[in-house]
Amino acid sequence: METEKTEETTATTSLNEKKNKEEITEETTKEESVFVSYDDFAKLDIRLGTIRSVEIVPEADRLLKLLVDFGEAELRQIVSGIRTYYENPTEELVGVQCPFIVNLEPRKIKGLVSYGMILAVNDSEKFSLLLPTEHLAIGTKIK
Repeated sequence: METEKTEETTATTSLNEKKNKEEITEETTKEESVFVSYDDFAKLDIRLGTIRSVEIVPEADRLLKLLVDFGEAELRQIVSGIRTYYENPTEELVGVQCPFIVNLEPRKIKGLVSYGMILAVNDSEKFSLLLPTEHLAIGTKIK
């Protein structure tokens, strides 16, 4: 009978140790996914751009095609899922200056290639583009 209790205790201890190791691994993974090194962050090229054109992407409830001026030879096409936050996106967004990540790998979205990502914030109630408090030169790098 004592042998059975010892085996049961050993089995329970092993299960608890395994569970604890899994929890530690999950926590470590969560923590690792939250933190990035400064070197990784520094790889992002974040620049101010001015939105020059806005088009609603057909057959897509949330997408807008933005043509953004970064001071380059051509305007850059950026596809963004921000349409639902604007009643009249063309009137509200053309001429707006805000930060974009410009060195992401191009990504095809609903048949359109996006060459960057606009930076914005939202919670369950509000949405806002990140806007500079002063007008700055197009293409200014954010540090």
